[in-house]
Formats: sequence, structure tokens, C-alpha cells
Amino acid sequence: MITLSQRREVGEFRKRYRWMALFVVLVFGTLIVRVAQVQLFQRNRWSGIAQQNITKTLELPATRGVIRDVAGRVVASNRPSYNVHATPGLLRIPEDVERIATLMGLSEEDTAALTTRLVELPENRRTHQLELYSDISREQLAALETHLAELPALDIVTVPLRDYPYATLGAHLIGYLNEVNETDLRDAPDPGIYRAGDRMGRSGLERRYEELLRGTRGYRRVVVDARGRALEGTRPQSLEVEMLKKPVPGHELQLTIDMQLMEALDRAFRQHPSGAAVVVDIHTGAVRALYSKPVYDPNEMSSGLSTQRYQELTSDPFRPLIDKTIYETYFPGSTFKVITALAALQDSVVDPMQRVECLGSIKIGRQKFRCNHRHDWVDLYDAIVQSCNVYFWELAEKVGLERINRYAEAVGFAERSGIGVNSEAKGFLATRDWYKEHYGAFRPGYTLNTAIGQGNTRVTVLQLAMAYAAIANGGTLYVPQVVQNVKAPDGSLSETFQPRVRREIRVLPEHLELLRRALTGVVNEELGTAYRARTREGPLIAGKTGTAQVVSRKSRSGESSSAWYLDRSHGWFAGYAPADDPQVAFAVLVEHGGSGSTSAAPIAVMVMQEYLREPEGEEPE
Repeated sequence: MITLSQRREVGEFRKRYRWMALFVVLVFGTLIVRVAQVQLFQRNRWSGIAQQNITKTLELPATRGVIRDVAGRVVASNRPSYNVHATPGLLRIPEDVERIATLMGLSEEDTAALTTRLVELPENRRTHQLELYSDISREQLAALETHLAELPALDIVTVPLRDYPYATLGAHLIGYLNEVNETDLRDAPDPGIYRAGDRMGRSGLERRYEELLRGTRGYRRVVVDARGRALEGTRPQSLEVEMLKKPVPGHELQLTIDMQLMEALDRAFRQHPSGAAVVVDIHTGAVRALYSKPVYDPNEMSSGLSTQRYQELTSDPFRPLIDKTIYETYFPGSTFKVITALAALQDSVVDPMQRVECLGSIKIGRQKFRCNHRHDWVDLYDAIVQSCNVYFWELAEKVGLERINRYAEAVGFAERSGIGVNSEAKGFLATRDWYKEHYGAFRPGYTLNTAIGQGNTRVTVLQLAMAYAAIANGGTLYVPQVVQNVKAPDGSLSETFQPRVRREIRVLPEHLELLRRALTGVVNEELGTAYRARTREGPLIAGKTGTAQVVSRKSRSGESSSAWYLDRSHGWFAGYAPADDPQVAFAVLVEHGGSGSTSAAPIAVMVMQEYLREPEGEEPE
């Protein structure tokens, strides 16, 4: 019996032994497989995690590319900004927070907010660096750097911050930056391009050339101990990660804009609260000035507007957020008469020597249209010099609306110029069908209003300047350009922008010559509408004045004390200089300036003569 029992026990043990051996084999097999998986297939992952435990990565932001004007003057650059970063998991709360608050001079409210922010941070974010404060003062920087050894969780990171030396001058064109949001981070073409807290271009050239200007960030890794304190000069031989990746600066833009010319325009506009001006090179289409007033300060926009300041900007009746050179449209007034004259001459509708009697008004049907003066007998030349409406009303009946619109389109009206920065308005030319649709019928008076730049014709300041440039250069309409070239971080030329011809306007040279002589007479003949604006010194100026009516505000609710001013006509002066050898064309608009001869013409003449004046000590060739 004993022997049988022993045999049974041995047999049972052997069965259990087999199961135990199988279990051990499976456990060790699993461990071996896992070790092989970790060592062979996931080596890089776990090695990276291990190395992160002994290193701390500090991101090195890229320096944003500088923007310069045509003469190399800096219009957008970078200044050093000092940001405070922390690793929340290494901070002692509340001891370290109170220490930081004392050193930085934080208020009780700010200290409480910082504490709440750190306490509520998710656990998976506590080992990542967090930006606590940006662009701290020099005093705060000095205090923190003195005690950094006592606060190993803190790092001071120097970040380049965008700076605009000319402040408001050219702000719409240059643009501004502000902080990226969740949509920007989600829609970025590369997830590594932006981080929370980064800034990106929001308008103007800053937005248009964001990809070139922003550069590529880098990083620096330091070895740390178990408490996160940096061990300077230490690098284990087994550490395989790259310790330093230098940031790559952004590309540099050189513009066609001349900031000295912009400053001259700003001085000339000092007595006017609102207006715009454009100056272009007639031979290339290069834009020398895009001036809009009033305007915001991009330094203020980049640092973040308060709600109160934003309301001030949006409620300003002169609309500082609107670029009046390319986004807003206006009635061109009498500056449009050269287009009507060009249509009549080119299609042989009028004999330019034939004279028309101006008695101060003209009656079409039951409507009476009044001229600005009684001009007696005038031909086409005199009508342009003296801006006789009666002559152009009679001319309009012969030319017709369709022909006027055709030549207006030829010089670039009612279509975007292609400048490629910000939102650009197309302007508008009303057709016969449009009048029938909106007013029920077409009346002859609509053509008369179009002929003198009123009615429903609307243009941008840039469009008008480009049209006069085409008249001055013999009929070539260019695409306006504001960027001259792009330079790579090493200083080499990355791209150069050549002049782009939009179209050649089919017009006889003798017709353009007649218009150019008349435009010179506007400024330099005694009966010319801009004669009082001329000066005896400097180059001759040629151009055309214009006075454009505005939509009356008197019937609107909430009439302000400035309603009388806002009901005044806009003043225009468009032309080119020098008159005998044209180099630049211009269009100047003074919003609510009244007569163009008294508001816009003096600005244009003064600025052009200053801009084209020969440098002292040099003799003209």
C-alpha cells in the first residue's frame, strides 16, 4: 500500500513539474521576447526616453528675417525679449512660486493666478517646459538671473521680438505679428513649425512672406541631475542625441518703398486727419510709397491690443484699420477726365481744336448740370487745364458710356492691380445694363456723370497712380511691385523681382502728347486749377486736380459734431514728375479735403519737389 501511494505521489509530482516547467519556460520566453523587442526593435524609443531623463531641451527660436526699404533702411527688425520658462514638475509649490513672485515684483493677484495655473496643469504636462512670462523687464531679468541657482526649475530664454522702427509709417503694407492660435497649430503644413506662444504674420508683407521670414527653430540640450539642475561641461559617452542644433534665420526682404519719401508724405499730411497717397516708378511699376492715414502701430498690434484700444480703433470715423491705398475705393472726380479725353481722341470722336462755349451750366432734358466756373470758349486742351465740366459733358454725349468704360478698363480700372499684398478692391465701372437693373432705366445723365468721374465710378488710389504712370510712359501699364529682392540667411540673393508688364494700351503717341501738355498746363499755366500750388524752384510737375463728392451723412442717425467735416468732398491730385522727363507718377487723396486744388495738389507738388531735388553739391548731368 505504501509503495502504491508513493508511486501515485511521484506521478502527480511529475505532472505538476511538467506544468511548472512549461510555466517557467513561457515566462522566461515572454521575457526574452520582450527584451529582444525592447533591445532590437524599440531601442531608439527607449534610448530616447532614457536620454531625456538626463537631458533638458531648450528651444532656440529663429531670428525673423529683416525687412528693409529700397535704400537699406530697416523697417522691421528684432529686439531681444526675455521669457521665463519652467519645468512644473520640479517646482515646489508654494515655496518656489512665492520666491518667483518676490523677485519679479508680482502682485498678490498675479501670484495667485500663477499658482492656480501650475496646480491645475495636467500631470502629463508637468515634465514639459512651460512659458510663464514673456518679454520681462530688465529689472526682473536681473533679479531672476541672480537667484537662478536657487530655482533649478527655471530657465531664462532670450527670444527675438519683432520691432518696427518707423511705427505707424507704412504699417498696412509691412503688417504685424501676433500669437498663433489652435487653428494655426492644427492647420500648419508641418507640426513642428509653430509652438504655443509663437507669433506669425497676420497682415501685410509679414503675412505674405511668412514662410520665408520665420526661419527654422533650433535647440540646445544640457545634462541634468536627478533634481533637474544643469551639469555644465558634462556629457556621458553613451549619450547619442544631438546636443545643439543652431536655428536658421529667416530670409531678408528688400522693398521698393522709400521711407524718406514716406516721411515726406507724412509731414505734408500733418494738417489733414485722413487721406492716402501712392508714388510709383513709371518705368518699372515699382511702388515708392504707399501712404495711408490714419493707421495703427504694428508694435502695439504685435504685443496685443486691449479691448478698449481695439474699440477705439474700430470706432474711429477715419478708419485706421483700413488701407486707403488699395482696399478703399473712391469717386475719382475730375482726375478721370483724361480717360474720357483719351477715349474721344483715340476713336476720333472729337476734334481737339474745336471750341465749346461754357456758360457755367448745361441742360440735358429736364436736368441742369452746373460747371465749377464759367469758362467761355474752351477746346480739349483748355478743358483739361481749367477742368471745364461743360466741355466734358458735351464730349460724353458723343463718346458714350461703353467707349469711356472700355478705355477705363484698359488703364486698369475695375480690376485688381495684382500688387499681391492684403485684400485689394477692384473698383467699379457701371454699365448700361447695370443702370437698368438698379435704376430701372438708363438715362443720359449717367454718362455725363461718368465722364467727370462721378456717378458710380470708383477707383483705388493705387489704380489711379498706375493709370497716370501709363500716360506718362507712353502707354505701358505695369503690375505694381513692392518687393525688390529676397536675400537668403547667408546674404546671397535668393530671388529678384523683375518688372512685369500688364498690358500695352493702344493709343497714338500724339494723343498722349496732347494729354501730357495739358497736364503740365494744369500746374504751370495761370488758368490751371493747380497753378497756386506750383513753386518756382525744382522740377516741373504735371497732373490733374479732382474734387469728388461724398455720400452725405446728414440724414444718418447719431450725427456727430464732425458731420459737417465728413460731408465735405474728397480732394484729388494725380500726375507725374518731372513733367519734361517723367520718372514717377503719383495719386494723392485728401479725404474730406474739399477742393483738390487747395488740399491735394499742394501736398503732391511739395513732396515731389523734395523727392526729386538734386542733392546739394551735385550738378545734374
